[in-house]
Amino acid sequence: MAGVLKSFQFPLDLYADDVRDIVGTCIERYGEREWRIITLTNEIHGHLGIYSTLGAKMGLYAMELLQADDPLSVLSFAGSQPPVSCFNDGLQVSTGASLGHGLIGISDEAGKRAEAVFTCGSKSVRLRLKPQYENTVIADIEKGVARYGKSPDYWLYVRSLALQYWRDWDRKVIFTEI
Repeated sequence: MAGVLKSFQFPLDLYADDVRDIVGTCIERYGEREWRIITLTNEIHGHLGIYSTLGAKMGLYAMELLQADDPLSVLSFAGSQPPVSCFNDGLQVSTGASLGHGLIGISDEAGKRAEAVFTCGSKSVRLRLKPQYENTVIADIEKGVARYGKSPDYWLYVRSLALQYWRDWDRKVIFTEI
C-alpha cells in the first residue's frame, strides 16, 4: 500500500502525556506500523477509543495473515451504532478498505461484535475478538457507564482503557480465526 509517509516518527513532546508514556513500549512490542495505524485511527476517530484501537489491531493482523500490500475488502460485523461500530474506523485505516474506496461493508446480521471477514484476491480470513477479551471490554464499558454516565470522566476512563489495551494486548493473541 503506497501511503504518504516514509516513516512516522514525531518528537515525543508532540504526543499527549499519557500517550507519550506508552510510545516506546508499543513500538518495541508491536512495531512502528501498528503505532502509526493506531495513532492515525484515533486522530480520525476523534478520541482515543477502545473499539477503534481494536479494529486497527485486527485490520493490521489480517493484512499480515493475507500477506496483503493492497487494500483489502472487508465485511464488518460491528454494525453502525457506537460503541462497537467504532471498530470500523480502525478497520478502514489499517486495511485501506475505506468507504471512499467502496471496499468496506457492514453486515446486517444481528449481534454486533468485533468481527470481520477480510478478502485479498482469492484469499479470505475471518477474525473475531476472543471471548475473554470481548467480555473484558464489555464489562469495563458497563462499569464506566455505571460509574460515570456519559460525563467527561467516562471519556477519560475509556481513554485510559484504550491506552491499556493498546499497550498490553498483542494483535497476534487477542483474535481468533473462525
